[in-house]
Amino acid sequence: MVKGHPLVYLDNAATTQKPRQVIDAIVHYYEEQNANVHRGVHQLSQIATSMYEEGRKKVARFINAGTEREVVFVKGCTEGINLVANSFAAPRLREGDEILITAIEHHSNIVPWQLLCQRTGAKLHIVPVNDLGELILGELDSLLTERTKIASFVHVSNSLGTVNPVREMIARAKAAGVPVVIDGAQAVPHLPVDVQDLDCDFYVFSGHKMFGPTGIGVAYGKAEHLAAMSPWQGGGDMIESVRFEGSTWAQPPARFEAGTPNIEGVAGLSAAIDYIGALGYEAIGAHEHDLLEYGTAELEKIEGLRIIGQAGDKASVISFVLDDIHPHDLGTIVDEEGVAIRTGHHCTQPVMERFGVPATARASLAFYNTRAEIDALVRAIERAISIFR
Repeated sequence: MVKGHPLVYLDNAATTQKPRQVIDAIVHYYEEQNANVHRGVHQLSQIATSMYEEGRKKVARFINAGTEREVVFVKGCTEGINLVANSFAAPRLREGDEILITAIEHHSNIVPWQLLCQRTGAKLHIVPVNDLGELILGELDSLLTERTKIASFVHVSNSLGTVNPVREMIARAKAAGVPVVIDGAQAVPHLPVDVQDLDCDFYVFSGHKMFGPTGIGVAYGKAEHLAAMSPWQGGGDMIESVRFEGSTWAQPPARFEAGTPNIEGVAGLSAAIDYIGALGYEAIGAHEHDLLEYGTAELEKIEGLRIIGQAGDKASVISFVLDDIHPHDLGTIVDEEGVAIRTGHHCTQPVMERFGVPATARASLAFYNTRAEIDALVRAIERAISIFR
């Protein structure tokens, strides 16, 4: 209950709620398996290590990686992109080189590249977006030049819901000899991902946006890339040998997992993958598509409401603005009715500037949402309108 109302949770793009199976898996680890991994010869450490590495194999199957050695556990999507930027891209960049991203990236796929540009003298180039929130792919080829050293594209926009044709974008970049990173944080809760079919060089995502715990995520990288990369963080368990004169590194993925990892996070992420597998992406997609169509139709009936992002291929995200009512004010009133939506720039300030709005309200839907909850959102918006107009 929230403020006397049953909770209607429509902020799934920020983080999802966790099923009992995920919570139980974390509790089970602490009650039955708690020990550090890769360090102890005692039985409990062996059990924890086995669970942790079985989780890596499960992730590899989940995204169809060629081998579990291509799966690096990180804190989340942001750390995954920073890993690629620092360990893969940085050594390749010289002054005047170019990095290609899109106009609908989350800040996590903008700022790491900006920092890299500051260090190397490289330049950031942007694939533009049209008024529907779809990338203007006709400009992609001209933006891929001989100076482009890496491209990083979002799979699904968190603020517009746009599902980008990343397979086609990757093929165009690879034809130009450009390696590609895909930010899949908003894709994995909604779509099956096959990294071998996509032929991406890197694919990153977070556990907490796919019904798993916070603080755990995945950076997939092709084996040949990971083997050629130096670590970007030093510490325990990522070394082959350490001398005061110098150190050598373990083989990937351990090379990139310095320090004690988020072991309980892997336990929860493994349970989340099982949970999604039991539901099936086909059923998830069908239900979310119904909610998206229903929600779009119901919200468009509200006078003065304008939806930002009308891409033809869209995930279950509805961003909107209301005439005369700031999204923050709207979010506050809606919350009084027990409806949780996100308001603000959604860590995509360039997207807000592109569409000429300071912020939007955003309802992001998951498989556990219902049409009745969308009706509750509509009623809450109508109450806000009655207050402010």
